Amino acid sequence: MVKLVHLHYSPSFHFQPLNSLKTNQKSRSAAAIPSKQLSLAPSFCSCCGRRHFIEAATAVFLPISPSKSNASTSHSDHYLDLLNRIHPPRPDWYEEFYASVMDTSMKPYEAKIAGYKSQLLEKLKGKAKRVLEIGIGTGPNLEYYAGDNEVQVFGLDPNKKMEKYARAAATAVGLPSKNFHFIEAVAEAVPLDDSSVDAVVGTLVLCSVQDVNMALKEVKRVLKPGGLFLFIEHVAAEDGTSLRLWQTLVDPLQQAVADGCHLTRETGKYISSSGFSSLELSMASLYNAPFSLITPHVYGVACN
Repeated sequence: MVKLVHLHYSPSFHFQPLNSLKTNQKSRSAAAIPSKQLSLAPSFCSCCGRRHFIEAATAVFLPISPSKSNASTSHSDHYLDLLNRIHPPRPDWYEEFYASVMDTSMKPYEAKIAGYKSQLLEKLKGKAKRVLEIGIGTGPNLEYYAGDNEVQVFGLDPNKKMEKYARAAATAVGLPSKNFHFIEAVAEAVPLDDSSVDAVVGTLVLCSVQDVNMALKEVKRVLKPGGLFLFIEHVAAEDGTSLRLWQTLVDPLQQAVADGCHLTRETGKYISSSGFSSLELSMASLYNAPFSLITPHVYGVACN
């Protein structure tokens, strides 16, 4: 039974349980996924208090898209078809330019939101050995996984040029190269097996996916029973406010220059209605790059 919580604005950062409520454009190939590693480690759900024993057979990674996946019909061919349809191949210079801009322009935002991320991702320490991050980008979250030599991080992004920045970020924070795996893919079609990761992390990614419901369905599919989805997303301001009016006016430009990012997307509602067994979801007003404005964000943890 799903435990819903009220959205609320939080002036200072604290988590509290809320009781109510591309390779290049010439050639794209399926991402290389590590072979399976058997593990009998239990999976914990911190937000609903359940403990599930996951059989080793459910923790399998496939080199192609699995059954039941949105990308499974024709194995890698269909997965690549979805990748190319949702994120059409673009010139290398553009992908490289966008990746370099993201690597530098988001630093002020990351500094402002570091406290939120640190406390949120602390929930994974010692509990998640396989973590999928959708929209890994240039790897700003990799520092929060460092220090655990057993964790395997699968960073998914449709822009292949993000990989070198993400790998550099992993090296800079001491995350061993063998523990980081970059996958060129979209969140709507994840080429990993069912029930194959302990946690999925998404920060500022659901604002720009083409199909939010499909992406969340994939999150639930790849998560083990009791696995966690941790998220921080900027969202639309309240209707009738001057900020919402500004977001509405600027939204078309934002989508054009920020790889499909929507300023007026109500991501919290999508997560709340996606069928997680339990959910802790809060709202706060946070600094948002690149406009240097304070905008609403939702953050929290959902349990599969």
